[in-house]
Amino acid sequence: MTNWPQAELDDVRRLHALAAGIPGAEVTERVFNEPLPAVWDLMWSDGRRFIEFQPDMRSVESVQREGDRITMLVRSTFGMRARLQGVVRPGWCWLQSRFLLIGMAATEDPTGGTRVALTGGVRVPGRAALIPLGVRRESRKSLDRLASKLET
Repeated sequence: MTNWPQAELDDVRRLHALAAGIPGAEVTERVFNEPLPAVWDLMWSDGRRFIEFQPDMRSVESVQREGDRITMLVRSTFGMRARLQGVVRPGWCWLQSRFLLIGMAATEDPTGGTRVALTGGVRVPGRAALIPLGVRRESRKSLDRLASKLET
């Protein structure tokens, strides 16, 4: 059908749409004055940079990539390990393991800067839900750490 309506969503709006379907998920946003490529490079780069601003991540042990599909082994600051799988492309990251979800999006903002949105947390085993404790607080911490990296 040629008259079927279509909607184009930027990556931040797409993150909001996905998070809306996950009980306990919260999206936190911030606009940075830097251009999208500079912000995304600090957020992702080769897959190892995101632990620099995610407060509960300590290390990335391996990264395997096939196109935009990725599998990573990560270790938290508390020593727990996760095998994250998902999709990563410029401005978009959606990773999940059995017990963890990480969603990151970045898009150009009309003000000329970059709008960044984060969601994630500990998953409820056996359900498409997050434990809602501290989700916004952790995302704000991540955005604060990202802001300090952009200032240096």
